[in-house]
Amino acid sequence: MRGIGIGIVVATLCGMGIAASVSAQTLRWGSRGDAQSMDPYAANENITNTVNGLVYESLVERDRQQKLVPSLAASWTIVNDLTWRFALRKGVTFHDGTPFSADDVVFSIERAQQPSSQFSASALALGKPVAIDASTVELRMAKPDPILLEHVSAIFIMSRAWCKANKAERVPSFNDKEESYSSQHALGTGPYVLKRREPGVRTEFSRHPAWWGRFEGNVQQVVFTPIESDATRVAALLSGDINFTPSAPTQDADRLARNQAVRLTTGPENRIIFFGMDQFRDELPGSGVKGNPLKDVRVREALFLAIDAQAIQTSIMRGQAVPTSCMATSPLGCPATELETRAPADPARARRLMAVAGYAQGFDLTLDCTNDRYVNDQSICVALVGMLGRIGVRLKVQARSKNLHFPKVMKNDTSFYIYGWGGGTLDPQTLMDPILHGWDEKTQRGGDNGGRVDDPELNHLIEAAAVEMNPTQRTTLLQQALRRTASQFYYLPLHRPSLTWLSGANVHPVILPSNQVKVQWVRID
Repeated sequence: MRGIGIGIVVATLCGMGIAASVSAQTLRWGSRGDAQSMDPYAANENITNTVNGLVYESLVERDRQQKLVPSLAASWTIVNDLTWRFALRKGVTFHDGTPFSADDVVFSIERAQQPSSQFSASALALGKPVAIDASTVELRMAKPDPILLEHVSAIFIMSRAWCKANKAERVPSFNDKEESYSSQHALGTGPYVLKRREPGVRTEFSRHPAWWGRFEGNVQQVVFTPIESDATRVAALLSGDINFTPSAPTQDADRLARNQAVRLTTGPENRIIFFGMDQFRDELPGSGVKGNPLKDVRVREALFLAIDAQAIQTSIMRGQAVPTSCMATSPLGCPATELETRAPADPARARRLMAVAGYAQGFDLTLDCTNDRYVNDQSICVALVGMLGRIGVRLKVQARSKNLHFPKVMKNDTSFYIYGWGGGTLDPQTLMDPILHGWDEKTQRGGDNGGRVDDPELNHLIEAAAVEMNPTQRTTLLQQALRRTASQFYYLPLHRPSLTWLSGANVHPVILPSNQVKVQWVRID
């Protein structure tokens, strides 16, 4: 909606009937971007996962304290290090009334293991799913998995019958712009039913009356509307056209906090924002120099030192971020000194490193950036133009929608890019497997490694931690892997953002570090 006046957009929303045709128990949710797909395995991205979470459920889920608890699985038993048995919840039905069974679990895991699935790494970690009977499933693995429940929680369960009836057995490749029936339709066991889907415009849900769970809130209907512009989204909330957004602009937080008609809900986010770099091409496209300077650790360190994370925290994030030098989100992987601090920018030292590396005159570099995904993402990218310019790197920012950005990164079609990773878990393994490990087609590790970092020593540490069942020894391996990553500057960590949710004063959301909206917990007075 870039370039459209605020008044015009708000009037358009009113014309669509959002404000006039809904009851007091309708959550009118405005978001910076839309869900990328209604297929629960096509795109692994927070807004997409959150929206799909209204419809679909996994065997285990997170409670308000982010602890993993039973969901579609009533309980589980560890038979041995390689076999886990899950007793499924009885009496659960899909939205079309068909009963949920072990066949659906087996089908869903096998479907999520397909190469076109962006959840294939987590699904492959579950090994071979076997239906023991209609309400019991075993996961039989080739290797132990110390975070098996984390992987289980990532896989939403679909209906085998529904997928087959609609020729949706295969996961459509989001990166290749494939579509199938499951891309715009959904049928799960969750608290809300998909009623209407207009991609990029509006998605509607209604409460599932036969849901097995307990509604702690009173939301009956959900109207989800993507509104890219921060100003337009705030104006829509102040006028009543929407009554909730988890994407409150940081620059308006102080002003909005004084407005008694709105509610600001804040909290820490379990997410890290960082920059990745092309480290596999022999020639860096458009750089104006021979070779690929980003393969040189001295150049990567220079870029890290040139980025002033403190200035970004103060002037762009308005204090709502914690600068970090660690590619993790918890002390399990990094000490607090690295997790919650980042060395001050040092452009003088950065210039010396550039000169020693043979790039005293700098080079041209394109930064691929989202403009509708992370808090102040485009502003952060633009700020880097001046920062890197001080060391001779002539930066060009290409900002685009996340729907275009993420496929570009995952196809390794980028030289320098912004990225974020987070969720409910604090275990670094869930970041190291997809981001830090080199691409491995068999295990699907490295699926989000846009710069194709491939360090055999780092890969070995990540793989060893993935099967180490001794907690103390595993923590040591995790720390060694993250220290190796930091010493080689394979990625440039920036900060961990804070969350600011904005709603009408009568809307009471439950904010979570995962930045996931649990609508079944939302209460509207």
